[in-house]
Amino acid sequence: MKFFLYCKSYEGDLLRVKRLAKSIHQYNRDDIPFYVSAPENDLEKFKFELSGYAINFVSDEDIVAANPRASLLEYRSWDGRLSQQVVKSEFWRLTNCETYLCIDSDDEFIRDFYLTDFLNDYHEPYSVMMQSKDYLQLAINRGYEKVYSNFMRESKMVKDQFHREGPDYDFGIPPVIWSAQVWRDLDEKFLKPKSMTLWDAIKIAPSELRWYGESLLHFKSIPLHPIDSLFRSYHYRWHIQSLKKFGETTDKLKTLYLGVVWQSNWEYELDSDNKRQKKSLASRFMRAFKRRIVDLTQ
Repeated sequence: MKFFLYCKSYEGDLLRVKRLAKSIHQYNRDDIPFYVSAPENDLEKFKFELSGYAINFVSDEDIVAANPRASLLEYRSWDGRLSQQVVKSEFWRLTNCETYLCIDSDDEFIRDFYLTDFLNDYHEPYSVMMQSKDYLQLAINRGYEKVYSNFMRESKMVKDQFHREGPDYDFGIPPVIWSAQVWRDLDEKFLKPKSMTLWDAIKIAPSELRWYGESLLHFKSIPLHPIDSLFRSYHYRWHIQSLKKFGETTDKLKTLYLGVVWQSNWEYELDSDNKRQKKSLASRFMRAFKRRIVDLTQ
């Protein structure tokens, strides 16, 4: 069974990837191969900074080029927040893996993990799939109704593509377990007949997580074994503060979760120097000010 850990990143998140790599080195009990991709121009920095860890490095460009119907010109012209969704979703093409754990730079493992956390006894992958009612209700309770409306709007965008009625699912925030067969079926059975690529799909609905999940439900590419989130994800600053208020700590999370997602939107201390310099002084001040206000009001 070819199962890999994979993180797509870039220079601005290099310090976060270093934290992730350290946690994988500490807790990866089955020595699952770990891959990191970054733009070609950033790759040497990653190799230098992460030289102490067992990592296979590939370029984003090589992943894009592994699909003969993809365009490097399109990759280079897109906003990185969108193009990274396609790169992550096409990783399987370059490495020829069957299944992989797609991890983000701001993820961190907090306890031992094994292949059995991601695959069952028949080597079938689990699928992150839930309705996230507790989180949505918390957002509504706190007066963040927009969180709920955005969730429903994004869900409808992709459900409509497959003409699916029924519950609105949350297919996770990375890390998520992805099967190459699901991506293959989406491409060959849905996109190709419409003369589309995944780039076109992301233009219609920019959520690779939902494209994967709805495709899985539609084509039934693999047996469905739904599980809840592998990591505790703090979507917003108010989210983590609300949970801390009820006694949540990283140590307590180890009972139910493999790790934590530390959202880079407000954990700016790990931004690279280049990333920090690109933000204006006013922007950095407002982000720090908002974070302080939220901390004080919990």
